[in-house]
Amino acid sequence: QVHLVESGGGLVQTGDSLRLSCAASGRTDRGYSMGWFRQTPGKKREFVAAISWSGSSTTYVDSVKGRFTISRDNAKNTVDLQMNRLKPDDTARYYCAASEYTIVVTNDFQYNYWGQGTQVTVSS
Repeated sequence: QVHLVESGGGLVQTGDSLRLSCAASGRTDRGYSMGWFRQTPGKKREFVAAISWSGSSTTYVDSVKGRFTISRDNAKNTVDLQMNRLKPDDTARYYCAASEYTIVVTNDFQYNYWGQGTQVTVSS
């Protein structure tokens, strides 16, 4: 089992930046790829970004490319999502997830463990 806890969400204005962090504990001795998803009420959970176990591969949804950066520190068991030039459309609850795949994966059914989420609200 892997336990994930997100932090770093908040209320910001359009154009601001936020850095989300996800701390993993539990069975972290094996390799996991990691991802960030987001969801707003009434909508399907959306993939945002993912990073491979080694950190050498990343991928993003088109709407955040060039603005968001995912990174990881395996020594600290953390995964971060740096979000720049935030827009109101980025408003959502953001979830960290761990996959038993070690390569980058983008579908939520490919992830085995989920955090409780952290709210990001971007005002116009």
